[in-house]
Amino acid sequence: MVSAVFLDRDGVINEETAYLHDPKNLRLIAGAASAIRKLNEQNVPIIVITNQAGVAKGYYQESEIEMLHSALAEILKTEGAHIDRFYYCPHHPEGKGEYQKVCDCRKPMPGLLLQAAKDFNLEIKRCVFVGDKVSDIGAGVAAGARTILVMTGYGKEVWQSWEQPFQPDHVAADLPDAVEWLLSEPSL
Repeated sequence: MVSAVFLDRDGVINEETAYLHDPKNLRLIAGAASAIRKLNEQNVPIIVITNQAGVAKGYYQESEIEMLHSALAEILKTEGAHIDRFYYCPHHPEGKGEYQKVCDCRKPMPGLLLQAAKDFNLEIKRCVFVGDKVSDIGAGVAAGARTILVMTGYGKEVWQSWEQPFQPDHVAADLPDAVEWLLSEPSL
């Protein structure tokens, strides 16, 4: 069985909205909560790994990310599902002030995945990262995790123009499809 599932947030769990930070604009993708619940029922830790460049660009504050994550946790709770922990990168090379920097936590760098693996005492090669962007798959590959590209969010567009030297381990229609594959895959 897989040790943990890392999930990108926007485009995987919730609908893609540019620089989402207001809970009133938060909309789950159909089936996402039930997919997370299935993994919860298998005692698989669910860890969100998300880039939040809106902080670096001055669009919103870190406190607003935390409020959004609390709102997401509440929505999932009403569906009998939960996220074990949220990790986010507030940096961007073209950001402002203290947030303007190149870091190892901004995907496609693997810093947040490696930190989560350390915090949860996970064997990274037994983890899977589910995302909808090249940076998600790149971060998973760089960390040594298996990867799944979903066709929600930017996924379909990304897959149609894929030119990377690496490939996702699996391509799924959405998070429920990814979870079905994970739970049926004997090699994980």
